Amino acid sequence: QVQLVESGGGLVQAGGSLRLSCTASGRFPSLNAMGWYRQVPGKQRELVATITSSGDTNYADSVKGRFTISRDTAKNTMLLQMNSLKPEDTAVYYCNYNAKLSWRSTYDYWGQGIQVTVSS
Repeated sequence: QVQLVESGGGLVQAGGSLRLSCTASGRFPSLNAMGWYRQVPGKQRELVATITSSGDTNYADSVKGRFTISRDTAKNTMLLQMNSLKPEDTAVYYCNYNAKLSWRSTYDYWGQGIQVTVSS
């Protein structure tokens, strides 16, 4: 069982920066990838960025060039550096751990979410 705790959210003006952190604890099943997702009321949760166990990264087009995802495996921590923030980045951000259970089965663990608000 993996427990995920996000931190670092808050209120920032457009053009500013924030850094989100996700700390994992507990027992760690085999990892496919970790990632950040976000959700606004009335909309589906969407992918922001992912990083695989081998370090490959993937970003949503809307955040490419502005956000950077990274992992510190020694500290069981994943970071999301968010620069040049826009009001449309306002959302609840969720940390995700996608575990590999078998050759064709995976399971998602989620953090509780953290609010990021960008004012114009």
